[in-house]
Amino acid sequence: MGGGAWARKNTGVSMTTATAADLKRHWQAVRDRIAAAEQAAGRPAGSVSLLAVSKTFGPEAVAAVQAAGQTAFGENYIQEAVTKIQTLSSARAELTWHCIGPVQSNKTRLVAKHFDWVQTVDRLKVAQRLNEQRPSDLPPLQVCVQVNVDGGVSKSGVTLAGADELAEAIRELPRLRLRGLMCIPDPVQGFAAQCAVFAPAQALFQRWQQQGWGVDTLSMGMSGDLEAAVASGATLVRVGSAIFGARDYSAKA
Repeated sequence: MGGGAWARKNTGVSMTTATAADLKRHWQAVRDRIAAAEQAAGRPAGSVSLLAVSKTFGPEAVAAVQAAGQTAFGENYIQEAVTKIQTLSSARAELTWHCIGPVQSNKTRLVAKHFDWVQTVDRLKVAQRLNEQRPSDLPPLQVCVQVNVDGGVSKSGVTLAGADELAEAIRELPRLRLRGLMCIPDPVQGFAAQCAVFAPAQALFQRWQQQGWGVDTLSMGMSGDLEAAVASGATLVRVGSAIFGARDYSAKA
């Protein structure tokens, strides 16, 4: 693949001038942040996983970060992701792909066929379609319930009050496996304020664990607040810009 910079224009992906060495350095810096946050929170080393959010960046950038040691990648835009997954098909056995964007009913078949995880299930209809459309030759689709923890009326995610009912329904679907929950709260400033926003998700996750539901994934925290997320019990943080750089969304308009 080489160490040269990549620049893409008018191809539906962000332009980056980062080299493979740059991306490896960025990735390692994020790993170091996670390790420091684990230590500060008194949590075991390695207890928090990293999901590299590669939306809008091309397969070459993904391959470079994979070469650094990353295997789990998150994508928001379904069609873009499917093209990327197919382009990187030679590495399919080594990579785990997470859908972390909204899932519309007309895209559930693509998601069920190509992804390993879906972190954004917030409606029973979507869960049922994913269950029905998951190919029989693939293992069950790993699922997180997306919960709207801070109550934004225009945001995706089931309400805290409705989360139990949805989770219980997902547990009954044989082609899905409930792994936990994810949240995307609005950004707030300050460590204490960030922890306060994450607290309801942590409490819900702990209750599901106490109920014996076998959940093991609390997905929360991004580039700007991962330390607070780790302190609040996150088991997986989703980081994109701190690894890949700034995104160009103009092609998505």
